[in-house]
Amino acid sequence: MSNPFSTENLLRRQAQLGQALSAGGFDAVALNAGPSQVYLSGLHFHLMERPAVLLLAAGKTPVMVLPDFEKGKLADLGFALEAVTYGENPVEWQAAFDKAAALIGPAKKIGVEGLRLRVMELRYLEAAFPGAQFPIAEELIADMRKLKDAGEIAAMQKAVEIAEGGLEATLQKIKIGMSEKEISGILVQELYALGSDPELPFAPIVAAAANSANPHATASDYKIKAGDLLLIDWGASYNGYLSDLTRTFAVGEISEEFKRIYEIVKLANQAGREAAAIGAACAVVDEAARDAIEDNGYGQYFTHRTGHGLGMEGHEEPYMRGDNRLPLAEGMSFTVEPGIYLDGRGGVRIEDDVVMTADGPRSLSTFPRELRVVG
Repeated sequence: MSNPFSTENLLRRQAQLGQALSAGGFDAVALNAGPSQVYLSGLHFHLMERPAVLLLAAGKTPVMVLPDFEKGKLADLGFALEAVTYGENPVEWQAAFDKAAALIGPAKKIGVEGLRLRVMELRYLEAAFPGAQFPIAEELIADMRKLKDAGEIAAMQKAVEIAEGGLEATLQKIKIGMSEKEISGILVQELYALGSDPELPFAPIVAAAANSANPHATASDYKIKAGDLLLIDWGASYNGYLSDLTRTFAVGEISEEFKRIYEIVKLANQAGREAAAIGAACAVVDEAARDAIEDNGYGQYFTHRTGHGLGMEGHEEPYMRGDNRLPLAEGMSFTVEPGIYLDGRGGVRIEDDVVMTADGPRSLSTFPRELRVVG
């Protein structure tokens, strides 16, 4: 499997970003700890009380402001980088940003990620670059990240395989009377046993009975019983790339209406996956899945978009929603996850991870979509 964070890939991404900065009239970009910083540097820093900011400018050596005790992360770095470190006393931190600014040189338009950069880092940057503007530049990097290469797709495929294996092992252990929390704990253990990265994409959603009608439920002490729907939304991480899947199960014998809505959601899932085509708008995926549910009388119970992009983050570009006219392109990866949610009773969602290839959509996930009885 090729390494998404090889020196070759990192240098290619940095050069591509430099071209995008120049084309957009930006002098530089400042990235806080997070996926984009990893994507462009391969360096992992936690978002904490100490700033760790990467500055990139076209034609310039990247500059990293980081705590002195973390400089060991820069050992064996495969590309040139100017490191500006600081100690524990916050009084010193502005001087580190001032030095970084001097290394970057004059800059009046510095792009930032509005979802990542905090007020703390922004204030240091404003003082280091007097008179500079800091417009949101999320789209510059999102445009790069939404097109996955072979190494990224391979990592996501492995994350899917770990997730599917972990769920199958968990299903073998589920018994009536177990709580949602117990099932979630077993699933997490199985994911780690199969090789998931330590940081999962999110805490598994294990939701039974009325809880399954809440699309973002939190696992509770509720104990599953016969007649319940059991919805499990989970994922794994491999080499920094994620999977995000959902399957819904019958606990013992379920009602005829629950069986009916399951089949409708399965049909909608298939319709959404099959509607994806190179050049087609993202909205087409949403429309196809939504039509399948509306045509069967449950349109008002499908309350969210059909899917979202997937990669280093659980939710990223592109988004499968009805107003998104962005054309699908080779390398885009996203979820298809229609659902029907009957408030106070139960819900069904079936979610797969899809990547666009030159030949059309390919589902990375293959876990069976037929209704399965557990417990």
